[in-house]
Amino acid sequence: MSTTTRQAGILPYQQIKELIALGVVAADSPIEDRQIQPASLDLRLGVKAFRLLSSFLPERSEIGHRLGVMDAFQEDLVMYEIDLRGGAILEKGHVYLVPLLERLTLTKDLRARANPKSTTGRLDIFTRVITDLCASFDDIEAGYKGPLYLEIVPRSFAIKLKTGMSLNQVRFIAGSAAVADGQLRKLHTADPLLFHNRSTEEPVPSRDIRIDRGLFLKIDLQGQGSDQDIVGYRAKKNSHIIDLSKIGHHPALEFWEPIRRRKDDSLLLEPEEFYILASKERIRVPPGYAAEMVAYEAACGEVRTHYAGFFDPGFGYGSRGEVKGTQVVLEVRPHDVPFLIHDGQTFFKVQYDKMTEIPSQLYGVGLGSSYQQQALTLSKHFKA
Repeated sequence: MSTTTRQAGILPYQQIKELIALGVVAADSPIEDRQIQPASLDLRLGVKAFRLLSSFLPERSEIGHRLGVMDAFQEDLVMYEIDLRGGAILEKGHVYLVPLLERLTLTKDLRARANPKSTTGRLDIFTRVITDLCASFDDIEAGYKGPLYLEIVPRSFAIKLKTGMSLNQVRFIAGSAAVADGQLRKLHTADPLLFHNRSTEEPVPSRDIRIDRGLFLKIDLQGQGSDQDIVGYRAKKNSHIIDLSKIGHHPALEFWEPIRRRKDDSLLLEPEEFYILASKERIRVPPGYAAEMVAYEAACGEVRTHYAGFFDPGFGYGSRGEVKGTQVVLEVRPHDVPFLIHDGQTFFKVQYDKMTEIPSQLYGVGLGSSYQQQALTLSKHFKA
């Protein structure tokens, strides 16, 4: 995969394996096959965490070639170190910085973008990747050479984690990957991207979809129509520690309050509360594409509608299109003021990107994917 022949788009599973073989992605311990996803690579926590006094704005420096993140900020921000090798508890509301096991040596034509994993978002763990003296979070510049750090802020729950766990993932991007609005509409006509969330599995007609630098979706506050339907969950203020190594272990009702459908199909979101909600439609991502949930401008400043936003090729699609879409689960946190929302209201949008080639592994096909045919679903760590 030479730089002269690389196609524009997001690099797939097999090309990520090539990056690892070439040393573009390296690590302090061997990278495991389980980390490689259809369009991304899971990043692993290193051996220690630093408890910070606060978060900080990354910025460039004239002496950036001599200093790393820890050198630049340790005197002002670091309160103490935590050894993660045997497991450690991160308290909610506190800020931590963890050096990751992976490091990058990107070529000049290759950039990267990081995002929390789905499970991380559903647990209300705020995370973002930082690189040495770069002026932004999560976006990794073309040609970057150096270590990766992860800022972690548990918002609703104290969490127990350890070295080697993955909270975030990174995509590698060559050139311009975004699918233009006209192309997106043609794609929906040829191979539907949106389906009604009904048993009839009917695609949403092209005339009814809204596209503007992405595909807009609506919020579901109706469920299946019963008065007793659960249409969302709200995180409890006081709860026990969530051990991220234990799957299907924690009783859901000890951490979450179910939200049942109201007669007028509305919901009043309270400031700084954390909610799990779901989309009105079911979405598909065909094999030659990846997608990302992005900010919807009308909501910016009042409601954050997602933490984890990557959708892999094959999400809601299957290997041959046999899956007729999957609901999108939303992590929602209002800011500043109460916010009233109604069933069917436009609430977020998804941007589609093209792959450089179809991945040799698709989401939900032999990779142990957790949320392929989800409805309104909490993190995999909970049991009913």
